[in-house]
Amino acid sequence: MPNRSLGHFDLIVMGAGSAGASAAIAAARSGSKVLVIDRLPFIGGTSTAVLDTFYGFYTPGEKAKKIVGGIPDDVIDGLKSFGSMVERPNTYGAGTGVTYNPEHLKVVWESLLIKSGAKILLHALLQQVSVKDGRVKELTLATRAGLCSVTGDFFIDATGDADLSNYAGFGYEKAGEISPAQTLTTTFKMVNVDLVERKKIKKEQLHELMQDAADNGYELPRREGSDHITPVPNTTATVMTRLDSVRKNSKGEIESVLDDPFFLTESEIAGRRQASEYARFLVDKVPGYKDSSLYGFSTLIGVRETRRVYGDYRVTKSDVLEAKQFDDQVALCGAPIEDHHSGDGTNWIYLPDGSAVGIPLRSLIVKDSINTMVIGRCFSASHDAHASIRSMAQCMAMGVAAGVAGSIALANKKEIREVTFSDIRTKIIETGAILEVPSK
Repeated sequence: MPNRSLGHFDLIVMGAGSAGASAAIAAARSGSKVLVIDRLPFIGGTSTAVLDTFYGFYTPGEKAKKIVGGIPDDVIDGLKSFGSMVERPNTYGAGTGVTYNPEHLKVVWESLLIKSGAKILLHALLQQVSVKDGRVKELTLATRAGLCSVTGDFFIDATGDADLSNYAGFGYEKAGEISPAQTLTTTFKMVNVDLVERKKIKKEQLHELMQDAADNGYELPRREGSDHITPVPNTTATVMTRLDSVRKNSKGEIESVLDDPFFLTESEIAGRRQASEYARFLVDKVPGYKDSSLYGFSTLIGVRETRRVYGDYRVTKSDVLEAKQFDDQVALCGAPIEDHHSGDGTNWIYLPDGSAVGIPLRSLIVKDSINTMVIGRCFSASHDAHASIRSMAQCMAMGVAAGVAGSIALANKKEIREVTFSDIRTKIIETGAILEVPSK
């Protein structure tokens, strides 16, 4: 039994990544008493522990259209105040990326949350969820002070791995059960890179060097990874490594890194070993890297897909590729389907030029619950649709929508499904969010 109560809150966000932090800011600004919880010692999740680039703010194509705004812009403004941001094209044509210093972003997230009035709890791992008749009542958390409990009226699952939904017994699809699961990546940074020299070869030449190195003894399972500039002089960041996120156990059943703690441990270790080999390849074979050094690994291995919760609606591959618009859409996504599958290569499928698919509110409402929403990479979508909409700018936009919607339901003492969508839409737009694709 928990030995301490942390109190009661109007709205509790479990997970403080791009989605969860944005949800907490939006809900607190809307007047709710908010608690946002994370297992890490800092805010940001993947945005600060694994990657250094926001994708999804703009549509790809000949003319970029900005399709995410409002609270996510406040994040960008915070980064600009540090002077730690650079816009750059994606290596594979997925649109303009916003690359930042993750250490600065940690402070930006914290500052925005504190200023909003949201309460932050770090170093807290979810252990148990109390549910009655589809209504989440209480969370049990493992903290350095022991087991603690916290109660709330409305909950948002922003854990990325759908931990809250899993412990609550809500339905979800496990990655790898129906479609192949996306792979894991340990990112890393290189310092003292001669960027002028590095620019002398293009993407295709880098990939040829990878293939040649692999043919000559370097252990490089992926031969089309990328490196990119960062706001730190003469420093690059990479997305190169590749490890499987699922495997078959002794019974022939599919298990993921969430099912076996030893599997996750082995993956973390293997990811760093693999990253070291890619770093060796860069130093030995790639122009500009001769005098460079491996500087740091991602804090965590990057996880793209584990559980996807069943919502009132499930976004599909055809929805994405047709750039479907919904009557209840609360965000937009123009990012291509980016499927990092097992083995070499990555599948890319692009939306029509300059278009974006809508993200419906229904895909953020947990089907099995009365008072729970789900955002970020565990929202309700098929494998292929998820491979597009999991971009971090979309995670932020989903978070804003859920935070606003939950706060409106609380203020009006209504269930989330009883709230008139036009009221939710109006409040979301007031945050500066973009819900329709700009014509120009």
